[in-house]
Amino acid sequence: MKSRRNFLKQTSLLGAGASMSPGLLSASNTVHMPKGKAEHCIFIWLGGGMAQIDTFDPKRKGDSKASPKKSGSEYDKIETAVPGVEFSEHLPKLGSLAEELTAVRTVNHNAIDEHAIATNLVHTGRRTTGSITYPSIGSIIAAQKGAVNPEVPAYMLIGYPNVSRGPGFLGAKGNFVYLTDTESGPAGFTRPDDVTSDRAARRQALLDPLMERSGEDSLVSRYRDAQEEALRLAGPDFMKHFDLSGEPADLRNDYGGEFGQRCLLARRLVESGVRFIEVSHNLNFMNGTGWDTHNEGQQNQHLLIEELDTAMSALMRDLKKKGILDKTLIAIGTEFGRPAGYDGRGGRGHQGSCFSLVLAGGGLNHQGAYGVTDELSHKIVEDAVPLADFHATIHASLGIDPSHELTDGKRPVPITDGGKPIAKLFS
Repeated sequence: MKSRRNFLKQTSLLGAGASMSPGLLSASNTVHMPKGKAEHCIFIWLGGGMAQIDTFDPKRKGDSKASPKKSGSEYDKIETAVPGVEFSEHLPKLGSLAEELTAVRTVNHNAIDEHAIATNLVHTGRRTTGSITYPSIGSIIAAQKGAVNPEVPAYMLIGYPNVSRGPGFLGAKGNFVYLTDTESGPAGFTRPDDVTSDRAARRQALLDPLMERSGEDSLVSRYRDAQEEALRLAGPDFMKHFDLSGEPADLRNDYGGEFGQRCLLARRLVESGVRFIEVSHNLNFMNGTGWDTHNEGQQNQHLLIEELDTAMSALMRDLKKKGILDKTLIAIGTEFGRPAGYDGRGGRGHQGSCFSLVLAGGGLNHQGAYGVTDELSHKIVEDAVPLADFHATIHASLGIDPSHELTDGKRPVPITDGGKPIAKLFS
């Protein structure tokens, strides 16, 4: 009993001391979160799993055709504009811009190295748990910041939609508008010729009574929100942003093929005021397998790397010429990396324990590269960056507190899963 009384007495004194010194208590628990000044994010998605050892973290030269095969990079290394930082020989244009980008070489996650699971993880920053559907990073940014210009959507997807890219529990306020090619623009945003603005307004008036009787979290209210957004965007003022024909021919050539035209469209969408644009690369599997370079897909991987180098470097130069590179963060995402060893037919497997993602522009203090891996880019040696930290860095660059809590119903859900921004990129 005596020891219990002493314990209660000490606890009471500690509580009184805390209440008497709130400033000291809060100061000790305060974590400084850097806050960037970027206004837009272009998220380039390399579906399949980019091999970091063949792109932004090259190592000793391997040989996929030898017998036995020799582990290592598929290509030679080249110097970049940042002393001591080397990229693959197929990234010369991005290498020349290395002072304005950072290859984060030590990203890691512990998800099963399976495409759907890892794709969802890299988009949402979280593993799937229970019945909750987490929002993608694009949806979070769209919901938190909204569009820069209220005449356009906050979130555009140039690629195929799926749940990993979607709003999850955020609902319509975090949803996207999507298109799959640069020729037609998004479908459904041009009214038929016989539907005038007045006629559309009359149709809306018929639905209003039903909408008013629905609860805020009902399916009807979500439909209402989605419909209001679609009606707001319908018409030529929105669709004009997707017409690339007015761009100079030499600029379009500089960007390259279809992927490059997607990146050019992303620049136009940034100028229009869209907050977050995801651009998918290589939907036509130009090397046979896309970035998922098992087996023979590895042999033509250089085609993908060269196309990425052409399009992204053109995007960076174009944004800089327009004076908006510092306001536009470009991020390269992919679901995992690939090991240095080769499979039986000369391809590579999956590796989530150590891989590279890239950040460019956005007003960050770029390093060329961040983090150190071992001699075969298999293990992290210095400055590990958990996936949640990479997400936190993107959020912070856009002025979003990565510890801020969203709500799923009544359940608080922090924007990131304990992520902390990479401090060196903000110093």
